[in-house]
Amino acid sequence: MIHIVFNESEVRLMQEVAELDETLRGEVLLIRDDFAVGPLAMLDTEEGWQARLNWWKELSQGSPYADNTAGIDDRVTVSRIIELLNETAEEEVWIWMGQNQHDVMGYYWLMPQLRAFQGRVMVLYLNNLPFINEKGQIFYPSWLHEIQPREFIKAKKLARPVTLSEFEIDPDEWRRMAEENAMVRILEGGKKIAGKEESFFDGEILKNLSADWQKATRVLSNTLHRMKIKTGDLFLMHRMKQLVADGKIEITGDAGKSWKDFDVKLPSAAEPVQETGEKAAQE
Repeated sequence: MIHIVFNESEVRLMQEVAELDETLRGEVLLIRDDFAVGPLAMLDTEEGWQARLNWWKELSQGSPYADNTAGIDDRVTVSRIIELLNETAEEEVWIWMGQNQHDVMGYYWLMPQLRAFQGRVMVLYLNNLPFINEKGQIFYPSWLHEIQPREFIKAKKLARPVTLSEFEIDPDEWRRMAEENAMVRILEGGKKIAGKEESFFDGEILKNLSADWQKATRVLSNTLHRMKIKTGDLFLMHRMKQLVADGKIEITGDAGKSWKDFDVKLPSAAEPVQETGEKAAQE
């Protein structure tokens, strides 16, 4: 059994789950890229893939991850998956997804590459399902890491093979999104992904600014914590710097260095933003 997850914290989570239920023991592999943001054009070519890597490299400048982006290639992980499937005819892949665009986009990216193994690729999409939290309350998680390890023992019953129809339709959906090449993609329900403009999350950033100077990292942390539709810190900081360049945020310090090296605030004449990017998009 090969488990595929899309967030680093979930690697250890699935290992803990396997310690509770030996029937779930298997190698846990991580797809690192967040295909919900950034360019998708021609990712099946070396040129397109390198363009995406260069985009991430540019965003990571000055970040805590600047030295960790080299050598990360999810294509190597897929090659490992295919190798394991070819080695053992009984081997299965279990793809674990939460109800968020990050996981669903990772799933879509995998589908064209695993089509040859139809019947051996299982999916566990934990969408619109109630779970019990640490306080004993029912809640509906959006991310796997929100679920307690023991709850996965029940969730494994939801595993089902990716159907032949899905292996035909889902690669077409990936192709559509790659051709559209929107810079932001959000989940609208089920597995429906919608492309949005690059500025989609700008309102969330501005909403966490005031007329007083704040560390950029504090604004980033508050935005990540409060926003309902989530994205990663690299993309949010990229947008914050663009808002600075557009004159919508005032800055003191040097945004070209570390994230910790500059403070931000609303321009003197600006009023705090009340609407989020999510609400504005709905309207």
